[in-house]
Amino acid sequence: MVDKKELLSSVITKAIREVALSKKIALPEGFSVLIERPKRESQGDWATNTAMKLTKLFGTPPMELAREIASLVDKGVDIDAVEVAPPGFINFKMTSNWIEEVITNVITMGGDYGRNEFGARQRVQVEFVSANPTGPIHLGHGRGAAVGDIMSSILEFSGWDVEREYYINDAGLQMDNLGKSTQSRYFARLGMDETAPFPEDGYPGDYIDGIAGKILEEHGDSLSSKPLEETLPLFRDETSKSILEMIRRDLSDFGVRFDTWFSEKSLYDDDLVPRTISRLEGRGYAYEKDGAMWFRSMAFGDDKDRVMIKNNGIPTYFTSDVAYLQNKYERGFGLLIYIFGADHHGYVPRLRSINKALGESDENLEFLLIQFVSLLRNGVPVSMSKRAGTFVTLREVMDEVGRDATRFSFVNRKCDSNLEFDLEVAKQTSSDNPVYYVQYAHARICSILREAAARGAVIPPVADANLSLLAESSEAKIAMEISRFPEEILKAAKNLEPHRIAFFATDIAEAFHTFYNSVKVLGARDEVMKARLLLVEAARITIANTLRILGIDAPEKM
Repeated sequence: MVDKKELLSSVITKAIREVALSKKIALPEGFSVLIERPKRESQGDWATNTAMKLTKLFGTPPMELAREIASLVDKGVDIDAVEVAPPGFINFKMTSNWIEEVITNVITMGGDYGRNEFGARQRVQVEFVSANPTGPIHLGHGRGAAVGDIMSSILEFSGWDVEREYYINDAGLQMDNLGKSTQSRYFARLGMDETAPFPEDGYPGDYIDGIAGKILEEHGDSLSSKPLEETLPLFRDETSKSILEMIRRDLSDFGVRFDTWFSEKSLYDDDLVPRTISRLEGRGYAYEKDGAMWFRSMAFGDDKDRVMIKNNGIPTYFTSDVAYLQNKYERGFGLLIYIFGADHHGYVPRLRSINKALGESDENLEFLLIQFVSLLRNGVPVSMSKRAGTFVTLREVMDEVGRDATRFSFVNRKCDSNLEFDLEVAKQTSSDNPVYYVQYAHARICSILREAAARGAVIPPVADANLSLLAESSEAKIAMEISRFPEEILKAAKNLEPHRIAFFATDIAEAFHTFYNSVKVLGARDEVMKARLLLVEAARITIANTLRILGIDAPEKM
């Protein structure tokens, strides 16, 4: 199938060069033509704003320049009409055989429809979630998990060699506070509350008490006779292990897999920190002062230099970030994508400065910041308080509304937009629930195909159908949506915009439901039925591919 955007870009570029030659104007180096979908169907199938972009260079009003360019466009066999519209757009309407080309392409490619090789098999690491192993995955982590997993799938579909990574923050004082929290609950169960008071910065959730109960079952009261400092490592390690197992299980049930679970402790156990500091020293970005090791962050616009190793030999959180970034490059990744909660926005300039200090390109780092999730029930906010131990977990939401509705809701808004998640809407079996709306479109198509088979009507080979019979507006609309899928995949990959795929899923579902309510597939005359069976099969393949990327089931019955 000829790529329509490439075709149009080629013919418009040719026309522009002819206009430029006649006016003795040199086009800028790297000149390219932008082809986009018009905002309204009445404006044609494709459009370009090139005339408006070139009006200053050519010294010609945009409408006049657009007319000159349009007059020189070679329509060929694929372009049916070229029109100029204010304030200087050039709109194109393609010939009717484009529907046949779209359907042929989808049926031929099947599960690979929409794939591209934008990534050229380059290695990319996507780090996401990375919640501290101090408690269950909560709702905010869940949104990051959905975004990270779906973004990774989009990149894989676009030719990247993707590795999903979870960074385990298992070093530092927070882990001691975690261990002390469980230790306190252990003694409380023995009626010895005063022996180990609950730490001021402890973790008060019920899950801590549950872990303490398990330790009591395994060790009895034997730990109560030992010094608190001696048993703290056991409480810390057992608690961290239990919570990490809980996190792994929740994420797995959410459909999220990780290729690597990377321990922060390993940075120190494997002596990665001194090696990285040595590299920074060699590049002039680390120095000793007052017995401490400093990073020259002022060189990158910070208000002061940052301590990496304190004068007592204890590393700061900043040190782990430095060593971890260096470690990623040592593992051979060409592109590093960090997916953070919006409250971690301060990490972005920090990591960019470290990256520059290590001598790496800014283009190697990309960031997605995920805004907050507000949980509602029938429009009424559900309160969350992590410190009080009453925060809403991902598990609770999955158990109530299901994995599919949860994943779709999390990615059905732009990452930089706050998300209101209404539990009751997510449970509805109606068009008000977007994931149900999309899945129902797929199930409806499967129902049509089952009924067709029962009547002895099978999907014919494309060559045996007269697809020019697909002349209804609802048929053209769904074909147009199907043709958009590869474009949306590529845009989502280039711009790191996973919401595009959720938006597209809703658009194609709407187009199908409109088609379903407008025309008959079964019961139409034989030649029309054959053409429509191919059209709905192409829609089914496209919807199934879309749902697969979103990590959502494509049900055959509902």
